[in-house]
Amino acid sequence: MTIVDSQCHVSPIWFEPVELLLFQMDRYGVERAVLIQMLGQYENHYQMACTKMHPDRLRSVVGVDWADPLALDQLRRAADLGATGVRLRPGSRSPGDDPLAIWRVAQECQLAVSCVGSVETFNSPEFADVLTEMPALPVVLEHFAGQARPDDTEDARAARRQGLLLSRFPNVFLKLPGLGELLPRATPPSEDGSPVKPGARVLIDAAIDAFGAERLMWGSDFPVVSSREGYGNALLASREACAHLPHQSTSFIFAETAIQVFK
Repeated sequence: MTIVDSQCHVSPIWFEPVELLLFQMDRYGVERAVLIQMLGQYENHYQMACTKMHPDRLRSVVGVDWADPLALDQLRRAADLGATGVRLRPGSRSPGDDPLAIWRVAQECQLAVSCVGSVETFNSPEFADVLTEMPALPVVLEHFAGQARPDDTEDARAARRQGLLLSRFPNVFLKLPGLGELLPRATPPSEDGSPVKPGARVLIDAAIDAFGAERLMWGSDFPVVSSREGYGNALLASREACAHLPHQSTSFIFAETAIQVFK
């Protein structure tokens, strides 16, 4: 089965260079990956160069400073150069008369939005207004519609599940991250068991009930995943948590959805 990793970060000045991502991909049989620009970085030359060097394996989701008056032209230029997505926050708003201009240009350029935010911002009325206004714009919620940290209380788990309500918008997709991002670490860790505490299947089934497998995609969060369960364990644990699903569903989660959304 083809595997696509929809959430990877590479950089020569922070995190890791692309060669280490490709090493991990080759080691664990991941065929393609989506490069997501790190927060606050609006210089996309390195990331775009990576996709040019590996056009059959990598796609680029760029960063733009949406508050910059030149951001709209910069995003159009990035699309012309081959970007297939842009990373925005739920509260990203353009200056000037049209606060949703950056979202409109993404839709105009047929880009996907990889959206990073907190549970609160994802579930805000203002974000719902964006999704209503942009029905043709694919919007992918990162980190299971929340922040990249384990939910260790029932209140935290309930708050994250609120993000599943955004499935009512047919243009919204959800990223399933490495399970170490969502669930506390198993203690002590077992060499023949999952690296995280039980609960993965409950999360995945809830996501499928809300979105359907065809609107879910797996993303490791490389290289941050290396400080949690590790790249290979993240993929293995996620696949094991999906083992009860039919082949068609796992094909969507681990490949087809990301291929469709990020071209």
